[in-house]
Amino acid sequence: MMRGGALALGAVVLVGVAAGGSAGAWYALRTSGSGTNSLASFMGVSPVPPKAAPAFTLTNQKGQPFSLAQLRGRAVVLEFMDSHCTDICPIISQEFVDAYHDLGPKASKVAFVAVNVNQQFNQVSAVAAFSSEHGLNAIPSWQFVTGPVPALRHVWQQYGISVGVEPNGTVIHNDQMYFIGPHGTERYVATPFANERPNGTAFLPAPQITRWGKGIARYAAKVAA
Repeated sequence: MMRGGALALGAVVLVGVAAGGSAGAWYALRTSGSGTNSLASFMGVSPVPPKAAPAFTLTNQKGQPFSLAQLRGRAVVLEFMDSHCTDICPIISQEFVDAYHDLGPKASKVAFVAVNVNQQFNQVSAVAAFSSEHGLNAIPSWQFVTGPVPALRHVWQQYGISVGVEPNGTVIHNDQMYFIGPHGTERYVATPFANERPNGTAFLPAPQITRWGKGIARYAAKVAA
């Protein structure tokens, strides 16, 4: 597990962060001075071979059943978030809110979804509290879904998400952001990232959060077209 240290410009590594014993995540770490001009390079976006996004049915933050199939006809931005996270998940939450506003009139064609990766805090109340705390309910299409641990594990496996728990209870997981087309076909995958303070907590400068929001909006609009 890496903490602090100098990285070459543009370097990307996977880092596990835990702040004060709270849940953490494996995420891509870049220095704030990284000079990536291409939006695709900045976001780590790659096209994926067209295939149907794995289906799932879980429960959303309102306590209602939710299935990915309900969103046919809309583009979907799919993430995997920790309902008790204090590091990168709040950053991605802000990027989602920014992306929703950046979409403008196209926002109705895009849905934002996150699957819970916290096996201990997998209650509806946990995803509801996280959604409220980080302003995600401002996105009309927002769905933060959770469910029994076996059901969650199945979804993680289908999407290549590895989840672990350290002895102190810290949740660690890799991070992928999927862009799914209106017909339910995977189109792109991105790699969210953050910087690391000397104490191991995650942060991202405001201009980079803004750029992520615009980038998410751009790719979401592209797959929605």
